[in-house]
Amino acid sequence: MNAFSMPELPVTAVLPELKAALADRGKAVLVAPPGAGKTTLVPIALLDEPWMNGGTILLLEPRRLAARAAARRMASLLGEEPGGTVGYAMRMERKASARTRILVVTEGILARMIIDDPSLEGISAVIFDEFHERSLDGDFALALTLDVMGALRPDLRLIVMSATLDGARVAELLGDAPVLESAGRSYPVDVRYMDRSPNDTMETAVASAIQMLLRDESGSILAFLPGQREIQRVQDLLEGKVPANVDVVPLHGNLEGAAQDAAIRPAPTGRRKVVLATAIAETSVTIDGVTAVVDCGFSRLPKYEPDTGLTRLETVRVSRASADQRAGRAGRTAPGIALRLWRKEQTAALPAFTPPEILEADLSSLLLDCAAFGVTDPGTLAFLDPPPASAVAEARALLRNLGALDEAGRLTPEGAAMRKLALPVRLAHMVVVAAREGRARDAARLAMVISERGLGGNSVDLDERLSRFASDRAPRAQSARALADRLAAQASGGKVQSEEKGGPAGPLLIHAWPDRVAKARGAYGHFVLANGRGGQLDESERLAGSPWLVVADLQGQARNARITAACAITEEDLLAELGHRVEIRVETVFDREKGAVRQREIRRIGAIVLSEKPLPAPRGADADQAILDALRHHGLGILDWTDGVLSLRARLSFMHAMEGEPWPDLSDETLLERLDEWLLPFLTGEPSIAAVTPDVLQQGLLSLLPYDLQRQVGTLAPSHFTAPTGSRVPIRYENGEAVLAIRVQELFGLTVHPTIGNGIPLTLELLSPAHRPIQKTRDLPGFWRGSWADVRAEMRGRYPKHVWPEDPASAAPTNRAKPRGT
Repeated sequence: MNAFSMPELPVTAVLPELKAALADRGKAVLVAPPGAGKTTLVPIALLDEPWMNGGTILLLEPRRLAARAAARRMASLLGEEPGGTVGYAMRMERKASARTRILVVTEGILARMIIDDPSLEGISAVIFDEFHERSLDGDFALALTLDVMGALRPDLRLIVMSATLDGARVAELLGDAPVLESAGRSYPVDVRYMDRSPNDTMETAVASAIQMLLRDESGSILAFLPGQREIQRVQDLLEGKVPANVDVVPLHGNLEGAAQDAAIRPAPTGRRKVVLATAIAETSVTIDGVTAVVDCGFSRLPKYEPDTGLTRLETVRVSRASADQRAGRAGRTAPGIALRLWRKEQTAALPAFTPPEILEADLSSLLLDCAAFGVTDPGTLAFLDPPPASAVAEARALLRNLGALDEAGRLTPEGAAMRKLALPVRLAHMVVVAAREGRARDAARLAMVISERGLGGNSVDLDERLSRFASDRAPRAQSARALADRLAAQASGGKVQSEEKGGPAGPLLIHAWPDRVAKARGAYGHFVLANGRGGQLDESERLAGSPWLVVADLQGQARNARITAACAITEEDLLAELGHRVEIRVETVFDREKGAVRQREIRRIGAIVLSEKPLPAPRGADADQAILDALRHHGLGILDWTDGVLSLRARLSFMHAMEGEPWPDLSDETLLERLDEWLLPFLTGEPSIAAVTPDVLQQGLLSLLPYDLQRQVGTLAPSHFTAPTGSRVPIRYENGEAVLAIRVQELFGLTVHPTIGNGIPLTLELLSPAHRPIQKTRDLPGFWRGSWADVRAEMRGRYPKHVWPEDPASAAPTNRAKPRGT
């Protein structure tokens, strides 16, 4: 069919330029807003190009719903049904034939096609639609396509299309490809703002906004919500509260294909429709008759946590680009209204774009596919945003642990078997192992229930979901079972026994998530996972009382995550499947309350303790090491620091402050770092902190000094000062000073300031006869000559029984009061 019989849409104007760019350069970037007609007109316009040579055009869509809708729209323009000139292929669904010239596929399909056939035999052009969504599959498929064009297929044509995209950046990735821009076709949209009350839930605010628009406006309504749970709640809130001619329908990825298609069809004449949708409706599809959009302002995105190995769905603010896409849905077929449930000024604070999935995703499947393609380092491929090195390392470690990659990063036979199954790597590993145990079909069905949300219901208990899935006659369930049978056959070398061993799902799931086996602990419904994280179930859940689980999915914060999919197992199951991972360790610990070292034998898998038993207290080197570990954990305060030992430590620290090395630093931090040097040699192998006596501490501290300085400590940093009266007065070493607190009368007769060591002056804290401070000085002769007169005048009246001479430098020292009668 030629272009002249196609509908006139804005993209029609750039088709000649696009054809010329493809004929000349082989690549192009097409930036066209919603309504331009790029998805349907571009592939059809290229069918008769000379370079096609009877080949096929692949059109990549980010979602199944968009792929089916695009195929149906193009087939309709050609007067056909899907499966003729235009077909589509995706997981669990395919409509194509030998006549198909335009094949619409989801992005993951192309990557597998290239890995299985790098020459892309029979393919003449590849078109990436809605590339701005930046899915991991889309980025990877583009990187592979560019690699194939550079090495094997320079004749292959490539177009990257998007509504909101940095065209220049993509063009540079494509090797300076031409950037073409098309106008869009849309009607005016009146963007309004309505901040929801803090007392209203998101669902309540959305339901109220829908009721208001139904009352005040005409046409159908599209409301955006983060996920399926919120959609169901709004649906419940609207039950019986909308006019009789209004149909309220959900639209999300877990619906049957037929239900999705029905949701985007226009409402019958005389009726209106309210479509409650996730981000699935942001781009690629047009819902005829929608003239009003309600945007809650949130979206749910997968976020991978490398430290836990968990990918959890996180509810986040939408980006400005997404908000604009959502608002644009109201103006596709007529002037419309977009009602945003936030304040207008908050729009500027929204992120500009949704982060590319490759920056926040689990990259294990990507690495497995790269290895199958012969690439051990994904950084060598042409990604618009290179995968983060930390995520690559995490994925590589997982694949090695599963036996899918060797140490050089090359694909192993186990990895090759896993990759054939087109499943996430953990589930693929589960099916491969189960095939060796005669349970391939059970495992494949379990993989389908886990990877296809909604199959078998939404019960936390995966055994319950499997039971329901087995008896579900809906088309989606039947397609999923057929796919599970094909996967099982692939894993089993082409055959699956009609009668398998059967049994519970838990032992199978252990092979997918050995790090997520979980043991009940503490409160009812609370569990600790082998990876060290916690999870919990509502008390009403049947699995809440299970002693052991394998957890397939958690949501919320990893520290206190809500378990949303799991299987019950027994400890026998655990040991049968993971017995080789059980660690038996002897742990030596310090009982602070009793001041003693204890020893116990612990059997554990990861963070889960299977059993423990006490052992006799250790002796010798083990006890000494336990004492040191206790000090590192609890600090030096658990030792018996007598006044004498503290004095020695203070004196040595003072000399270090005055003279530096070789006098040692005796701060807590340094002593803890050097325990092996100063304390360990003096320990006696006793399992008690009481064995670390003050004598041991004193010997240890002195051992940090060279031997010649050890003999001089008493001289250079004496513990006492001998006063002229003969009294031995203790010296305090504190804050970098040597302080002598002494009654002033005991220093009479001194004409030189007292010093220690190599002439270091003492700080004199001069006391009254009542031992109260009266002056502090480091210049005693100056004090005698100066302020002594003032001190004498004040003290004579207060202490008349004591000697207060006019010239203390020439007076006799005394530690007594005046004799009676003088």
